[in-house]
Amino acid sequence: MKQGWEVKRLKDICDLQNGFAFKSNDYIDFSNTMNFRMSQIRPGGGIDLENNPKYLPDDYAVKYKDYLLKEGDVVIAMTDLATETKILGVPTIVPKDNRNWLLNQRVGKLFKIDFSKVNVAFLKYILTSETVNEYYKSLGRGGLQINIGKQDILNAKIPIPPLPEQQRIVAILDEAFAAIAKAKANAEQNLKNAKELFESYLQVCLRMGIGKRKSGDNLCEFIRGPFGGSLKKDIFKEDGYVVYEQKHAIHDHFNQLRYFIDEDKFNEMKRFELLPGDIIMSCSGVTLGRVAIVPDGIKRGIINQALLKLTPKKNVSVHFIKHWLRSSIFQKIIFDFAGGAAIPNVPSAKILKDILIPFPSLKEQERIVNEIETVLIETKKLEAIYQQKINDLEELKKSVLQKAFNGELRSPEGAVYDSEAVTPLATKKKITTKSPEGAAYNSEAVTPLATKKKITTKSPEGA
Repeated sequence: MKQGWEVKRLKDICDLQNGFAFKSNDYIDFSNTMNFRMSQIRPGGGIDLENNPKYLPDDYAVKYKDYLLKEGDVVIAMTDLATETKILGVPTIVPKDNRNWLLNQRVGKLFKIDFSKVNVAFLKYILTSETVNEYYKSLGRGGLQINIGKQDILNAKIPIPPLPEQQRIVAILDEAFAAIAKAKANAEQNLKNAKELFESYLQVCLRMGIGKRKSGDNLCEFIRGPFGGSLKKDIFKEDGYVVYEQKHAIHDHFNQLRYFIDEDKFNEMKRFELLPGDIIMSCSGVTLGRVAIVPDGIKRGIINQALLKLTPKKNVSVHFIKHWLRSSIFQKIIFDFAGGAAIPNVPSAKILKDILIPFPSLKEQERIVNEIETVLIETKKLEAIYQQKINDLEELKKSVLQKAFNGELRSPEGAVYDSEAVTPLATKKKITTKSPEGAAYNSEAVTPLATKKKITTKSPEGA
């Protein structure tokens, strides 16, 4: 520990107030009084007041005035998901806002802060550090949802340098984190642009058969999975014929097999059998419309009630159909038919069969598929580059915070945080990144078409 620094428990410099257990039937459609819940606290100490807002009656601001938050209050998450712990023990600072905010249960507020010992911004940064974060995670209790208590939070040990040193550290971190946030935003935009440009290219390719359309019924055989009552759990065996599930379409894989039926049941339900070259589609929920092509060599089996099976007819490329089904054109169609339901479901087979699909010749389908997949490979490489930048920036943020925690943070004289240089789109200079095969990506353009190989698309009609 550096000279002049102390190590104290959080309880030595502040106390913690628990929130109130507001009930779901307290909520109303709209008011000027809001419930400050865990959903307002974001990973890394961010805050989002508009994330899933819940309104309370305005007279609650008087009735529960002891739980009113004010600008500058430090609040901390006391609960998180065990499967993906992101905000447990993470603090944030309440910003200026014209609405009333009431502290909810499982969110704590630090109060009675000894300002003669600690700067609030410094306290927030230190509590966000990996050392403190891992300490809180180690104390988490529960099943799917893990919790930490008041004493768990207050027993955390934190370094306390002199106030002038705290202020210096805060100034360095503010500058560094602003640069990192800008760089991350640029990388995220680049990633989004790459995905959107591929989708635009995909639509161009799939519209090349315009003027030659066929209904889905003329292109594929449709079979919806059996009624749920046909596949009750008490008939499942330890091994045998597989019952393929929604997750196999969602994740485009055919392993992780859980349910099996015997030969008699399989023969009874043989019309639902999956064969190589079939397409399966997820039929409900937010993953509605996700598709996968059945590969060679899968274990014999049938689809369950949450899947739709499509078997392409003669002169129809299964890969052409797959790309069309994955396009935003088709996805919009099926979600529009779902009508905004809480749990969207695939339209009836009759509706799907009537959808008109651009349909060029088989030779043209195969050419289009080849071009789509060539561009897709380049797009995935670009996406990997930008995703790695985002991951690196998150690690850099953790590293800087840990240096602050250990008293190792320095601000080299003349150092410049060039957030623009971190990501290609933020500069005017053209930056190219070479793949192992020597292909070049024009990151300034952020397009999967920005490769050395020129790719052109022509429709059969010359459009």
